[in-house]
Amino acid sequence: MIIAVDGPAASGKGTLSKRIAAHYGLNHLDTGLLYRAVARTLLDQGEALTDEAAAVAVARALDFRALDEARLRGAEAGEAASVISVYPGVREALLQGQREFAAQNPGAVLDGRDIGTVICPDADAKLFVTASTEERAKRRWLELQKSNPELLFETILADVRKRDERDSGRLAAPLKRAEDARLLDTTKLGIEAAFQMALGLIEAELAGKK
Repeated sequence: MIIAVDGPAASGKGTLSKRIAAHYGLNHLDTGLLYRAVARTLLDQGEALTDEAAAVAVARALDFRALDEARLRGAEAGEAASVISVYPGVREALLQGQREFAAQNPGAVLDGRDIGTVICPDADAKLFVTASTEERAKRRWLELQKSNPELLFETILADVRKRDERDSGRLAAPLKRAEDARLLDTTKLGIEAAFQMALGLIEAELAGKK
């Protein structure tokens, strides 16, 4: 079974995807980490994020099993990932690996921005998880404030808006809801309520395909 979970930054899709995978006993892949890993490697090597050829080379050599999630969760890696993710060559280099991951037994939950539209268009169930821009910025701000108390909410709000525009406007696999994806708005939901609603949407989708 393959479950595709898409949505913008800080919508809650990552946390939900992990819980969904655990619930069904499936593998889980946060595909955003792949782009963060490529960007982080470029930064570590002193390469320019504008060097598409260098980004593609890193993407082709990336080991999906060696992702340092703790190091890749920072704001710098997230912003850099949004820059290099617009390159068609990078997306193409990571495409097959994501599909192979999804094809592993007993199945997988993949979350990202183009899972239901590009990576796994034939997924058994698809969710598009979203929340208001202000709520998503608030969540990210509260998270980052732990390590940077002086960080302004307005700064994060501007960053979220910029990432949304870049992710939705890119030519290669833009962020958008698949036509057959079920919508889950988490703006006013806590994680438990969102999880239960997600399960209900997935079960309804699976039941409709029997």
